[in-house]
Amino acid sequence: MAIKPPTPTFLDVYQSWKGTPYRLGGSSRRGIDCSAFVQLTYSEVYRQMLPRTTAEQSQLGKAIPRNMAKKGDLVFFRTGRRMRHVGIYMGNNEFLHASTSQGVVVSSLDTPYWQKAFWQIRRIQ
Repeated sequence: MAIKPPTPTFLDVYQSWKGTPYRLGGSSRRGIDCSAFVQLTYSEVYRQMLPRTTAEQSQLGKAIPRNMAKKGDLVFFRTGRRMRHVGIYMGNNEFLHASTSQGVVVSSLDTPYWQKAFWQIRRIQ
């Protein structure tokens, strides 16, 4: 009987991808965008394939109140007139995402920038 490797956690994925630069349309260690990072992370942690774009991801599951967010929920932001951003809620008001300025990073929802840009939280599972 083959031994199944352990399922990675969000923290494992973060440690593996930490600092990878942001690249619009990217999906590799040379550069990755927010929706590709969410797609890859969900695939690794939950073995669940999500759509590729933030627009498609923002239609999944159901919207939930921010105070009911749980680890693994998707957090969406409006970062410009037509720009959207997505990350994965980690608990303690923190989320994991591919930031345009810092690459793959954990950020706080309490940061004024993210507070202002906050749009919705969606639960997939």
